[in-house]
Amino acid sequence: MTDIAVAADVGELLSLRPGVYSAIGRDGGVALLAWPNADRLGELDEDLHAVLRALAAGPTGTGALRALADPERVDALLDRLRHGGWLAVTVVWRDRPLYTLVPLTTPPPMPGHVPADPVLSRFAVLHRVDGETVAESPRAWCDTRVHDADVLALLAGLPAGGLPERVVRDLHWAGVLVPDTGAEDEEFALRQWSPHELWFHDRSRLGRRGYLGDRFGGTFWARDRFPAPPAVPEPFAGPVVPLAVPDLPARRREDPTLTAVLEDRETVREQDDAHPLTLDGLGEFLYRCARTRLTRVGDDGQEYASRPYPSGGSVYELELYPLVRLVDGLEPGLYHYDSHGHRLEFVRADADPAVRRMSRVAALSTVAERPPQVLVGVSARIGRLMWKYEAMPYSLALKHVGVLYQTMYCVATAMGLAPCALGGGDSRAFAEATGRDPLVECAVGEFALGSRVRQVPVWELAR
Repeated sequence: MTDIAVAADVGELLSLRPGVYSAIGRDGGVALLAWPNADRLGELDEDLHAVLRALAAGPTGTGALRALADPERVDALLDRLRHGGWLAVTVVWRDRPLYTLVPLTTPPPMPGHVPADPVLSRFAVLHRVDGETVAESPRAWCDTRVHDADVLALLAGLPAGGLPERVVRDLHWAGVLVPDTGAEDEEFALRQWSPHELWFHDRSRLGRRGYLGDRFGGTFWARDRFPAPPAVPEPFAGPVVPLAVPDLPARRREDPTLTAVLEDRETVREQDDAHPLTLDGLGEFLYRCARTRLTRVGDDGQEYASRPYPSGGSVYELELYPLVRLVDGLEPGLYHYDSHGHRLEFVRADADPAVRRMSRVAALSTVAERPPQVLVGVSARIGRLMWKYEAMPYSLALKHVGVLYQTMYCVATAMGLAPCALGGGDSRAFAEATGRDPLVECAVGEFALGSRVRQVPVWELAR
């Protein structure tokens, strides 16, 4: 049983939650604004303006607020602000600030039942924000800033020092504490989500925190702190393999139509090792999918680029690493595609343990007897995006992987090759094989490529 006591000496300090602005309209009415929410309070006299100023200045007790104006009118205003999600509430017990509930949206009704033996929600995360310990959950309507060690102990399931019963009620209301056995484990709608996936979905999209230009999107937060990562990555020291440039005018004339490519596109796992992919074929595929057509330096100091597939902000953070098992004219091994010079840089021999792990995972992912002729590893030099964007750059990188996959599928279909996008890969093996710091350049995708098994017409078989 949680060590909770009933206590009457519990108080509140109230303040406007961070990011709230007030504005006075032409009609003299006051509105509170915090994108995407707004609340028109109507005309307020000077006394109620003083209440708003006190709330904006910092945590203030209800007694001090009620002394600024008619207590009934103050209570009515505070009730409206509380139910609208405009007030941060700090709970104080015996002169000890315990925690602060900081709304992200309109609070739900207080739950009627408080669990006797609550546990920390599996979606909740405790971490440090601006020097404070904060409990957050993608399912919570508020953030919980923890000020007291006993509250931390309660969240951890440890003895909590006889805290007042309101603590459990509030933390349950906030979505941080949940029943020991409940919906998180029993309902499919919740059980299907792993914590990191729900967090990723919640934090990489707008709706509950931040807005465009403020902690979300292209804020250029790092511009005055760090140099922008260059468009051209650090080269590998191994031998270089030049690649032939395909005849694009001829491809424009002779390739199948876009409709034909889209309708004929399919995942092909079986490859023809008797007639493998050639070096020229691999070079054409890479050129048509991912070569860098040009670069330029923007007024913001960041280098921008252009490739055949689209990229948010023209940043182009993706890099390709062909892992070659069988290509006519090219030694097996791991290579990096230099998209600026249209050439391959040798990275690691195929006998390297990390390279072999990458190959084995590819074979398992494609349910094949052997690895593909070429496994194209896709990495993200994530700082290219994170220097400019906040909250959503990793999500953006995965979107780029998707459009790159579609480009690869279309080009492979037009060339008559066997394409197959993989659902996952070994990020640790990639980091070991390339020597790249995964915080700087991380694996984000894999694509199997090879020659397509020739379909022999029935009339040829009858000869």
